[in-house]
Amino acid sequence: MPVNSGAGGQTGLQGELRAAAAGKEDGGRFNDSGENWGKAAEEAQETSKNTLKSRIYVNAMPPDGQIRILNIVAPYRRGMVLNPGSYFVEVSKEGYETEKRWVILAPGEDRQLFIRLEKYPEWEDSGPVFTNTVGMTFVRIPAGSFVMGSPETEPGRDSDETQHRVTLTRAFYLQVTEVTQGQWRAVMGNSPSRFGGCGDGCPVERVSWKDCQEFARRLNGKEGTTRYRLPTEAEWEYACRSGTAGPYYDELDRTGWHGGNSGGGTKPVALKAPSAWGLYDMHGNVWEWCLDWYGNYPAGSVTDPEGPPAGSSHVCRGSSWSDRPRFCRSANRGRNGPSHRGDGLGFRLAASF
Repeated sequence: MPVNSGAGGQTGLQGELRAAAAGKEDGGRFNDSGENWGKAAEEAQETSKNTLKSRIYVNAMPPDGQIRILNIVAPYRRGMVLNPGSYFVEVSKEGYETEKRWVILAPGEDRQLFIRLEKYPEWEDSGPVFTNTVGMTFVRIPAGSFVMGSPETEPGRDSDETQHRVTLTRAFYLQVTEVTQGQWRAVMGNSPSRFGGCGDGCPVERVSWKDCQEFARRLNGKEGTTRYRLPTEAEWEYACRSGTAGPYYDELDRTGWHGGNSGGGTKPVALKAPSAWGLYDMHGNVWEWCLDWYGNYPAGSVTDPEGPPAGSSHVCRGSSWSDRPRFCRSANRGRNGPSHRGDGLGFRLAASF
């Protein structure tokens, strides 16, 4: 009597033997199904993972531009495999404007990105020092590397001063003094300062970050150039230190006006001792706006940083006539909204090289 029957099937012991033989003849799929199906599942899973990955190809002009993806640790490689998401791509080369661009990679996308850098105008003939038509004097600051921030043992230190190495690959110019009331008036036609009675040689104050941007725009138009701008925070601290590593570039009362020696207001620029690089009033007198949005420092070394891509407040540095000495330190960081104005808040300009 049959043990098992069915249309098109095998019957009894004879059917079982034939099925087993068929399994052996078919490469063991029947007998080894657990092992083989496990391998097949792993291969399918890996294939699925790979199809979800993305690749990026950055095509830079000039071709030898340095390419970095700023929000990941791994160095850029052409065609590198990345998870889908947003990436902040930077292309730089000495003598060219740095270009930064956000890119969103879709799952499985191979993205070709084309970035052309604009060459800086040739300003090398300005020499180590130059004075423009408004009487603003600028000194050349060399490219270099330094440790930004403060050690944990520095008195008066704040928690947002994490030390990290910064490399600036391009020389730049920095104004030797803060922008004065006379210089502001020559460009803008007015004087917003609370301490107007101090005179044209005193720093302009009560100017917002947006006001400073407008000043630079008008000055560029007046001189037929695009070189004037606010310094980045890294450029500012690098220049302030002028090769030093302590809280101040020299003894504070020799170099800056603060709450303990100012007499309650701003003072004419360049009365105190300059830094080794010829810069005055980097400590005190008025806070100085920087280009960057305020944000946490990176954990590792960086090159030509410009701060986070967005934020709610901009960095200001150097402290003012009304503050305690701890706020005048080279590493101290301040911040204000871009429309904020205060009687201890001014700026100095940088000029691209």
